[in-house]
Order: sequence, then C-alpha cells, then structure tokens
Amino acid sequence: MVDDQAEASTIHNKGFYGVPQSGGALKLDLMEAIYLVESKRLEIASPDGATSAGELLKLAHKGCEGFEVQYLVYRELRQRGYVVKLGAPPLDFRVFPRGGSPNKTPSKWWVAAISERSTFELGSLLEHLDRTSEVHKKLLLAVVDEESDVTYYEVKRASPRGRIGALDLTTPVEGSLMADRVMVNDEVGANALHSGQFFGKQIGPMLQLSLIEAAFLTELGALKLKDAKTGRAVALATLRKRAREVQPDFDLRLSAFKDMKAKGLLVKTGFKYGSHFRAYEGDPSKQHARYLVHAVPEDYTAMWPEVSRAVRLAHGVKKEILLGRVTDKAVEYVSLSRYRP
Repeated sequence: MVDDQAEASTIHNKGFYGVPQSGGALKLDLMEAIYLVESKRLEIASPDGATSAGELLKLAHKGCEGFEVQYLVYRELRQRGYVVKLGAPPLDFRVFPRGGSPNKTPSKWWVAAISERSTFELGSLLEHLDRTSEVHKKLLLAVVDEESDVTYYEVKRASPRGRIGALDLTTPVEGSLMADRVMVNDEVGANALHSGQFFGKQIGPMLQLSLIEAAFLTELGALKLKDAKTGRAVALATLRKRAREVQPDFDLRLSAFKDMKAKGLLVKTGFKYGSHFRAYEGDPSKQHARYLVHAVPEDYTAMWPEVSRAVRLAHGVKKEILLGRVTDKAVEYVSLSRYRP
C-alpha cells in the first residue's frame, strides 16, 4: 500500500500501476511492486530496512509457482512501454496498447507466460484461444528461455482455402504398388492426374505417387492398384494396412490430406521443410506454397524447443506453419507465428 496521496497519484498516473483506494492510497500487487522497486521508483520499508527487488522475488516464488517466469514477461512488456495488468487465470496478463489506459482503452492482447521447459499442449492452447476470441482479443504466448529472453508467438485459428478444381473421375488410371510408392506407367493416365491436380511427380513418361496420394485417389475411384510383384489387384484396405507398416501415423496424415484437398488446396510432401505437408492455394508453377502443415492427434503435446524450431523454419522460408488437429469430427487448423509486440 502507498498511503501518501501525492505519491500514490504520481505512481498511478505514470503507467497506471495499482488500484486507487478510497482516501487516496494506492494498492499495488506484488508484481507491480517488484518492478517499481527494481526501477527505483518505490522503496518498501521493513523492520530491517529497505527490501530489495530480489528479496521480494524470492518471497513471491515461495507463494506462487512460476512467479519468476511471469515477472520476466511482465518486466519485458513494461520496458517496451505497455500498460500491463494481471489477467484472469489461466492467462496471466492483459496488455493495453501504447497510450491506452485500463479505464478507457480495451486491452490489446491476453498473454500467457510460459517457460521453454514446459510442455506445449494443443488442447489447452485451443481453450485459451477460444476464450480470447470470445472477447475479441489476440492471444500471445510469451515463452521465456533459460537466459530469461522472451519470445512471443501469436496464436490464431486458420481456415486455409485453395483454388484447385475437382478431379475428373471418368477414366480410372492403373498404378503399380511398390514398397512405399506407386508408379503409373500409362503416359495418358499420368498426364491426366498430374496436369490438372498436380498429383505425384513426373519421372519421364511415368508418374510416381506417394502412398497418401494413392490412397486418396483409390478411395475416389480414380486409381486402380495392382501389386508390382504379383500383378494382383490391391484393395484400399490392403493399401492402408501396408502403408501403416512403413508410416505408423498414415491414417492421421491421410485425414489431414483429405481435408485439405476438400478445401481446394494442392498438397505435397513437406519433408524438405521438416513438416508433413506443404500446401498451395493454386498452381505451384506460378506461386510458392503458403502453408507448411503438420498433422497432429487431438491430444497432441510437444516440448517448446520442437515447436520453436518448426515456427522458425517456416518463417525462414516465408511460409505459415499450421498444426492440423485431427479429431473424430473434423480437422481444425492452428496458426503459430513469431510476433514482436
């Protein structure tokens, strides 16, 4: 508590710290107090003399798990010139735009302070995202590394859409199933699949399809498969069973692939970029892929360094990273991007 009315007014008016009390006093939360002590704008008296910011931080740590991570984010945002107020748990802060005030200006972001050693849990993240979206706020994740630097990530739901038309199913194409790919030897059929929808990769007059593309086309009735060794017909169920043997998460990836194709996207492997897919909105000969997509299960978890690498790589090649969360009902897409407040 800052009891002196003049001092309380000065502290509150320069940064909107604390909550004014009846009679003119100012009530500060511990995070605000530590920052003001560190900034030499506040001195806290105790029987043993002035209390340092470090001593206050140790005291706060005893009573609040993770307080030091929250404080580092609070401190960093304050030093950037933002007014920051505690948020409603599990989110940590409400951040107001520069020049704004809590009584007159809506908050710009809701911020979650996170240690780089914590687990990235997509389900919890979507709960936070839905909560912020309901009140028309942006969600920022502030991740604190072991050197106390803060990296910000903006999180939002995505609705990727493309302009690739429907596949002509009038004449099925025959393909040969090999160990982990399918070859189409019919030049006319190969051109039909590749020229309009850009399926596969042309190898001279032949067309090589991935197992995911082959399963998709077989399910649509556009591809008839035979075993390359025996010449026997291969049913869709057999193809999927064999695909799981070489790619255990095949069904997960196929679900995401089918959903993106239904949205008009052109989908190719994202292996060279460290993701499952790269997705184009149109003709790949005329434009670069907009998205890198990673298909993940409903209960997906990861460590933050893994997430950071994926976001950094996508940013480096000027693409947007999407997590395609596959559920029983649908595939929902979450965009993560580096952000500088």
